[in-house]
Amino acid sequence: MPRPPRPIALFALAVSAFGIGTTEFVMMGLLPNVADDLGTSVPTAGHLVAAYAIGVVVGAPLLTALGSRIPRKRMLLLLMALFTVGNLASALAPGFGWLVAGRVLAGLPHGAFFGVGAVVAARLVADGRQARAVATMFLGLTVANIVGVPAATLLGQHLGWRATFLVVAVIGLVAMAALARLVPYVPVDARQSVRRELRTLGDRQVLLGLLTAVFGFAGVFAVYSYLASMTTEVMGFGESSVTVVLALFGIGMTLGALAAGPLTDRALRPTLYGSLAALAVVLVAFNFTAHVRWAALVTVVVLGAVGFMTTTPLQMLVMNKAKEAPTLASASNHSAFNLANAGGAWLGGTAIAAGWGWMSPTLVGAVLAVAGLGIAVTAGLLDRGPGSSRSRVVASGAASREPARDTVG
Repeated sequence: MPRPPRPIALFALAVSAFGIGTTEFVMMGLLPNVADDLGTSVPTAGHLVAAYAIGVVVGAPLLTALGSRIPRKRMLLLLMALFTVGNLASALAPGFGWLVAGRVLAGLPHGAFFGVGAVVAARLVADGRQARAVATMFLGLTVANIVGVPAATLLGQHLGWRATFLVVAVIGLVAMAALARLVPYVPVDARQSVRRELRTLGDRQVLLGLLTAVFGFAGVFAVYSYLASMTTEVMGFGESSVTVVLALFGIGMTLGALAAGPLTDRALRPTLYGSLAALAVVLVAFNFTAHVRWAALVTVVVLGAVGFMTTTPLQMLVMNKAKEAPTLASASNHSAFNLANAGGAWLGGTAIAAGWGWMSPTLVGAVLAVAGLGIAVTAGLLDRGPGSSRSRVVASGAASREPARDTVG
């Protein structure tokens, strides 16, 4: 039986992604405020970025495995509930150590949510539109960077960073209501098991795809983690302009996500190669354009676009290569993205702490992007199987043939 399109369900997934994207990225804009309030340095406060990433890395495989037999809709609701609790804990944290713990807790459901959500999104649309469905869910992340992150940063600057995480917790509750009302029942494949998922995760192309994400996307976070400081220390803007610069980055991310869906459906690997190559070039250029205000702002938009264009082809690649057990591979891809998050932030901060200047992370990021491109090209040369250059159906067994029902899973 053909799968009916469910665009309204994709909207619920995008709302959830908006909340997750806001809490993931807002810390970059709040680092100076958190550092001042808790009596630490900006590079030390940068560990809060890594703390969230560690939560994602640990939580993605762990929670995906634990929830492998739970119907997909119910799993999404449980993950969003944990996300909400983590942000509430961050808001109420009495000190830096507790805030680190709250960030880890909030990050735990991130990868598992997007792993399950990407598979659900792909099953809700007609064949040949899977990448666009996944990209639609990811639009929530990009809109978070246009609206959520700047607004939350502004809120944190005026009412304190704790208010930001309280608002994100409320967004989590709204997302849970949207998931409960709009996402249809999606059963678990009767053949699915943790052992099967782990065996599929060991596929060479899946591993190379994850490694590409680790290195390639680290180039984005080497710069984005310190974009607020670059805005004030290098571009010459005031603190009030940080939210504008973050919004411009989010606009670029949205443009990249909109382009990545149809391009990935048409030609997966060429889209991946092109976005990684463009990312390396833009990062090198940013080292020079940052000193001219209008050029710096244009570069921020382009950086967001080419950086986020890598996410959809990487997501579809690992889901395709994982074949009939894509959930753990899809979730692990977000572990890879957040290893990139933590690694990029750490390497960028190391370059700054070494005295190489606020713009040194751009060159660090360019090197990482080139490394990711090299891994991606190597994987492409080794790949002789179907689906290497075009996005295809990601569904398995009875789950893909079962008509969706609007009951709670």
